[in-house]
Amino acid sequence: MTLNQTSLIREFILLGLSNDPAQQIFLFFIGLLVYLLTLAGNLIIITLIWLDRCLQTPMYFLLGNLSFIEICYTSSTVPKMLWNILTGDKTISFVGCALQMYFFVTLGGTECVLLSVMAYDCYAAICHPLHYTLLMSQPVCKGLLMISWTIGSVNSIINTAFIFSLDFCHSNQIDHFFCDIPPLLHLSCSDTTLSKMMTFTISGCGITMSFFLTLLSYIFIVSSVLKIRTTQGRIKAFSTCASHLTVVSIFYGTIIFMYLTPSSCHSVEQEQLLSVLYTMITPLLNPLIYSFRNKDVQGALCRIFDKRR
Repeated sequence: MTLNQTSLIREFILLGLSNDPAQQIFLFFIGLLVYLLTLAGNLIIITLIWLDRCLQTPMYFLLGNLSFIEICYTSSTVPKMLWNILTGDKTISFVGCALQMYFFVTLGGTECVLLSVMAYDCYAAICHPLHYTLLMSQPVCKGLLMISWTIGSVNSIINTAFIFSLDFCHSNQIDHFFCDIPPLLHLSCSDTTLSKMMTFTISGCGITMSFFLTLLSYIFIVSSVLKIRTTQGRIKAFSTCASHLTVVSIFYGTIIFMYLTPSSCHSVEQEQLLSVLYTMITPLLNPLIYSFRNKDVQGALCRIFDKRR
């Protein structure tokens, strides 16, 4: 479909991950299963933190907010993808596309900063246990959470404004399963130099600063852990944050490759695969890695089940 100017565009077409009907059926059921498991896992975490007083600490306050972000984050893209596969209607309105990008980028940017806040929480707990209640007091936690949301929102407003000020002259077919920055930059017939520069600068600063602060926190954590004399103490300290580092590596690794490397360095197929990792797999893994392997969360589950007997 050829269009002369952006003002004529009323909708985009999301081509999705595959045009093969057999693969689409497979993708629908896998996507639905992953989405439902993500919702269930993160909702359980939020419910446990809300019901169990033992989990009402700064660490779990941040974890509960991360679970909320993950629910919204995956819900900004996956339901639309599943609906498109189920109905065969792959259209999305111009405004709907802009809103989807805004919420997706806001939630992704907020999660990026929140992960660095959680790394700082881990650093404070291990490196400064005697001052932990002061370093991570309730006002500090709320302030850090507010900063995370503010950075995510500002980043999203700027990126969305620049992307949707571009012209889309040749086609309205987005070679992706949701409205993301790279595929829309590919689609535009405008000079995208300024938009790419702004995306790289604004998003790049947020991603790299969050990644640097997270990395710095773990350097201090490892240094502190190595000073622990007992083997059991080292193992306990490492296990506390090793799972966090796993999720952080997957999340930052994919978004850095996706948004901070030239588009010529990766194909459309690679972009789609990476998008699946950080839109579906990471939100699924968070409750599993962060919480259900945690003895405090396991204890909270047991206490709730015991009360109901």
